[in-house]
Amino acid sequence: MRVFVNYKTLWMLAWLVCWPPLPVRAECCAAQVKMAQLVREGPNYLLSADIDYQFSEKALAALQNGVPLFWELQIKIQQPRELLWSKTLAETSIRYRLQYHALLNMYRVKNESNGDVQNVSSLAAALDLMSTLRNFHILDNAGFAPAPATVLALKVDFDRNALPLPLRPLAYLSKQWYLSSDWTLWPLKN
Repeated sequence: MRVFVNYKTLWMLAWLVCWPPLPVRAECCAAQVKMAQLVREGPNYLLSADIDYQFSEKALAALQNGVPLFWELQIKIQQPRELLWSKTLAETSIRYRLQYHALLNMYRVKNESNGDVQNVSSLAAALDLMSTLRNFHILDNAGFAPAPATVLALKVDFDRNALPLPLRPLAYLSKQWYLSSDWTLWPLKN
């Protein structure tokens, strides 16, 4: 019995296995936390943040064709420990739904965490609603005093699983659908 080996195919497979992976993120179209501040008012801690949402051409085209896009702003207050992972003191999230209605020529921003819905006439106004967070209640603990290394951690996560089923495989393969941010850490002040 003879075994035929195609050396060109073996060479191609070895080349593909050894090739360095392509970067998955496209820095041009990822969200970014520009500013975050946690302020104490009486027994409450209130968050103010500014977020910059960027769209790729494919995400913008999908939005213009009526596909709703979802983002979740994840918020944590963490206190680092020496031997173990960080201790999470408070954790919450805000989920936004952005959709364009062609018949009305309007954008709808829905805060799915509290049910607030606002309709605006431009994409810039819709992004402004999602980008500016003021006096969001995080923690109500009058006895909480942050240690020197306590941080506020924010992350904007684009939900590709909420896309319509035909778009999901493309969203996982194309870097134009990586619209999430990395964790951004802000030190807390007493």
